[in-house]
Amino acid sequence: MEHIAAQRAAESLFGAHGINAQFKPLDLPDRPATIPDAYDIQERYVAMLGDKFGNAVGYKVGLTSAPMQTFCGIDHPITGVVLAQRMYKSGVTVRRSDFGRLGLEFEIAARIKSDVPLTAVPWTAELIQPHIAGVCAAIELVDDRSADYTNLDVLSLIADNSWNGGIVLSEFATNWPDLKAVLGRATKDQVAIGEGHGRDILGHPFNSVGWLATQLASRGVSLKSGQVVMTGSVMKTIFPVEDATYRFDLEDIGSVEVRVA
Repeated sequence: MEHIAAQRAAESLFGAHGINAQFKPLDLPDRPATIPDAYDIQERYVAMLGDKFGNAVGYKVGLTSAPMQTFCGIDHPITGVVLAQRMYKSGVTVRRSDFGRLGLEFEIAARIKSDVPLTAVPWTAELIQPHIAGVCAAIELVDDRSADYTNLDVLSLIADNSWNGGIVLSEFATNWPDLKAVLGRATKDQVAIGEGHGRDILGHPFNSVGWLATQLASRGVSLKSGQVVMTGSVMKTIFPVEDATYRFDLEDIGSVEVRVA
């Protein structure tokens, strides 16, 4: 994609977020035509966000289930960048008014132990595991800006940093059980609202990390020590419409809470 078109598209996204405008496909001729185009725009948009929210500290991986991929018309996950001032500790309060429309996704996050080498060989769960230092319960803050899902342009979604608006993390566990079988339960004000297992994330959360490492390598980027990877949600997205406390308990790993006001 031409640099000027990618920059115009990024500026359009930045402006739309500034007024919490409804998410819509990017305007032609700056709408991305390919996956690489979309990530070219995302790169420039994230650079603009960085002036306000700091450096990249990790990534989110989305569309990690077959139904969601089919729904969005894509046959693989997508990724976005997490910025330093959008990474929160458990117990934080977030305001719905700061988002076009706030969504919560209940996830397993991984922290990278050592730099992942650039390689042309695809990363598998087994290959990536030695580079993982810990895992934790996590909640992703997504902002779909009240998107019309009947007219969803997934390339514009990718360009829009794959809708990441922040992450909330529990303490990391350096020893963990079989992540395929681990159960996560979400509650709203102590009332159950959903659950899922680690295997609901591409069969295993580390498959998600491996996919991310492979995707980044295709753009000449690698995962770095200390970065956090949000591996994908174990259940459907929740869109809060009132003040409440949401909690995600990850079996034998930890718990994370966020207060929505």
